Amino acid sequence: MKPRILFAGLFHETHTFLEEVTRWDDFQVVYGQDILAKLGDASPTDGFLEEAARQEWEVIPTLDARATPSGTVEDAMFERFWTEFEQRARPSLAAGVDGIYLVLHGAMATQTEPDAEGELLTRIRALPGAAEVPIFGVLDLHANVSARMCRQANGLVMYRENPHTDAKQAAQRGAALLGRCLRSGQVPRMRWCRPPVIWAPPGTSTQEDPMLSLKIFANKLEALHPAIWACNVAAGYSFADTPDTGCSLSLITTLAEDEARSHLETGVRLAWTLRARGNVQYSPVDEVLARVRSSPPPASGPTLLVEPSDNIGGGAPGDGTGVLRALLQQGCEKALVIIADPQAVSALRDAVVGETRKLAIGGRGSKLDAGPVEIAASFISRSEGKFDLEDKQSHLASINGIHIEMGPCAVVRTAGVTILLTSRKTAPFDLGQLRSQGIEPKDYAIIGVKAAVAHKRAYDKISRTSYYVDTPGPCTSNLSALPWRHLHRPVYPLDPITTPEFKFS
Repeated sequence: MKPRILFAGLFHETHTFLEEVTRWDDFQVVYGQDILAKLGDASPTDGFLEEAARQEWEVIPTLDARATPSGTVEDAMFERFWTEFEQRARPSLAAGVDGIYLVLHGAMATQTEPDAEGELLTRIRALPGAAEVPIFGVLDLHANVSARMCRQANGLVMYRENPHTDAKQAAQRGAALLGRCLRSGQVPRMRWCRPPVIWAPPGTSTQEDPMLSLKIFANKLEALHPAIWACNVAAGYSFADTPDTGCSLSLITTLAEDEARSHLETGVRLAWTLRARGNVQYSPVDEVLARVRSSPPPASGPTLLVEPSDNIGGGAPGDGTGVLRALLQQGCEKALVIIADPQAVSALRDAVVGETRKLAIGGRGSKLDAGPVEIAASFISRSEGKFDLEDKQSHLASINGIHIEMGPCAVVRTAGVTILLTSRKTAPFDLGQLRSQGIEPKDYAIIGVKAAVAHKRAYDKISRTSYYVDTPGPCTSNLSALPWRHLHRPVYPLDPITTPEFKFS
């Protein structure tokens, strides 16, 4: 008989410092056999399905729910997910399954549960027929991994790259390890350790330290020790105020606890040594733009003004006006920005090409922003806002697959600035976003990018220079400015620490 594998997905990166609440209707939910249609969409679910076909498993799909990073998840959303999952899982568990596979993020928090994935895993283990079933799955590199998650699961494999070009491949690795477990009869455990360190997203690129050295450490450890099935390095997600927020290392292993702990301690001491490399600060956008304008223009390609404080991939609203204001105030020409603003798009629904309209753009999604920018803009075009990724390994595929919907969109121009207005915030991780709207990014001198790291795979190919800039927004890299209440303290860089405490499980 084919091994029977129960499947579910719950994916959300939760920014707990935002005012908004993320509800059930904010998630894209796919049920049952419709999940199998995700094969080929380059998402982590696709990675699992592809490996499941190779392993000749019988996949029992329940539901797959995912949403763009945003504010705290409503308790009712989590409870509805659980109800939907439970009613589909119980009959299959009663009939018997050989394994459970989950596509998770690892940094989901609800109104009353800061460790949503840990709670989900605990509930699954308590279901009749699930107590001894191997549970494997995949996590985002920015997961806030908890000891509870690792106690309840046998093998949660994490992405290794940031930008997340390997999300599908990480899901395949997790499924392959489940296959190893089923074939060998060996059931690994997860061992976990966390140093007292949090890093803002711009400090977590895997092309440079601290994450580069930690990735190399993990790869070497796996190569040297066959009993270590996988070594995970989590950068953590710093905009979630939870006790488990921050960097962590975990092993999927059959090693004895003492030996596993020794390897983990080596890794977390390395992370502690490199802690300052992930702590980043930037100059105000007005200062940076003034320097850019006073310098000779690059030989070719646009200059990027990267705005991590309004990083859509980190949960920010994507309607921050800091870069737009600076471009207009300094009279920049051939400049381009993307603003998520459904109200502005709606106000242009009957505009004709070339018509000038007065608009109030952006500035509504965060109380930190100065508010909407009042402009007179010339209408250029509109669209339904659908596009397919040019790059199937785009970071965006890890969230949405290759088919992206920005909602109704409009393109306008004011002075020397072109603005793409979207109805849904859409992370700028793929150039198809612009080209689908008739915008060729290489034609511009300056482009504002609302991101931290994940834009690099797309935009670094066309740009000659890139500057990170500080603007008002909820994804600030100044972590000490956030109103922490639940984070386990002391932690670097918020507190002075002379002797670090490493937590093990």
